[in-house]
Amino acid sequence: MTAAILALGLCGTGAFPAAAAGAPGYAFSPGARTVEGATGTADAPRLDAGRVYRGSLPEHGRLTYDLHLAEADADATAYVPVTAVPPPDATVTATDGIRVSVRDAHGTACSYATARFGAALSPRPVTALGKREAGKALCQGAGTYSVLVERLDTGSVGTGSAGRWDLEIAPVLEPRLSAPGPSEAPGSWDSATPEPLAGAPRDLTGGAGFTAARPLGQGVWRTTLVPGQTQFYKVPLDWGRRVRATAELGGAQGHGYVGGALDLALYNPVRGLADDASLGYTGVRRPVSLVPLPPVEYANRYAAPAAVTALRFAGDYCLVLHLSDRLGGTFGRGPYDVTLRVRVDGRAHAGPGYAGRPVPDGVFTATEEGAVVAPVPVAGGSRGDGTALRLVAAGGFGLGTASLLVLGGWTVAARRAQSRFRAQKPTA
Repeated sequence: MTAAILALGLCGTGAFPAAAAGAPGYAFSPGARTVEGATGTADAPRLDAGRVYRGSLPEHGRLTYDLHLAEADADATAYVPVTAVPPPDATVTATDGIRVSVRDAHGTACSYATARFGAALSPRPVTALGKREAGKALCQGAGTYSVLVERLDTGSVGTGSAGRWDLEIAPVLEPRLSAPGPSEAPGSWDSATPEPLAGAPRDLTGGAGFTAARPLGQGVWRTTLVPGQTQFYKVPLDWGRRVRATAELGGAQGHGYVGGALDLALYNPVRGLADDASLGYTGVRRPVSLVPLPPVEYANRYAAPAAVTALRFAGDYCLVLHLSDRLGGTFGRGPYDVTLRVRVDGRAHAGPGYAGRPVPDGVFTATEEGAVVAPVPVAGGSRGDGTALRLVAAGGFGLGTASLLVLGGWTVAARRAQSRFRAQKPTA
């Protein structure tokens, strides 16, 4: 029996938007706490790992937050992803964006990270990840660390982007290992680019934010976007597994050229950017692909390339599509067809043992929540019988019904397999 796994459940509680005349806004985490950063460290509000916060950042703003690490967390690594969401009518340049830094009590910088809008020149959610990594020479021990979020308005003075940008902040703690683990980057890995997956695409609209990301597995998927729209998908990756993705922007009538028309990005479970690729567009159907990425391994954190070091833990990785709002002026408001080809491969294995639980719990576990296993007919079964295993949304099923579907499906599959065996068995 072929096992084709499709993750079709919900991730978080955000809604899944349908393509509309106007681009849907960013879906912030439900229940996010409102927090306003301070202009200095004296009155900076506290951020706790495992909670999601919502705030805003003024033009040329510099806001500070406190991140407290207790003695029990002194050997943990802290991640502070900050997502900035400008208004949909904002005018931005390629170098506009945000910078996030984490500093110790003496003002020593533990990390810097920037996120910019790039060639698309289109206002969209951008995320920068601040870190306080355990095991480094600087920024060690328990205590209070400062998180500085800066708005980079490098070329937008007087261009209409003076409004405040919304912020979403989601701190995470990764505990130390329970026993000594790898301390060097992995060796070579297969970096060859495989052929993109073929087959008819299945319709699947992405979510409008990280916590509303739509789960998907290996396959060919189709969605529609209007200029300025961003969609989020999550891909569960266990230790030893890897993802490869290609997005194709469909053709359109009109003449001209739009740089950065479609952007495809991959983020890790703490919203750290692994890779980001975009394409120029002339109205002709064209694909864009992520670079070949290694399997998820703990030791990847010791590598130099950002595309490798980001794949440092198992969990739900996020594929993000953004269609530049500049397409509307050249090729019309759409909607535009986008085909997403996702390949997941690699041999899964047990991960390193942590000395405690991460915060939030389960963030480094690949999840397939809201789904049950049910055999359904699909084309291309390994033995031509059209039977495969898929994960289908279980929202309308009770546990008893879901169990009956699974058991009944396995019974049917077993009988088919037994029938094939009897038909092929030679007679005396």
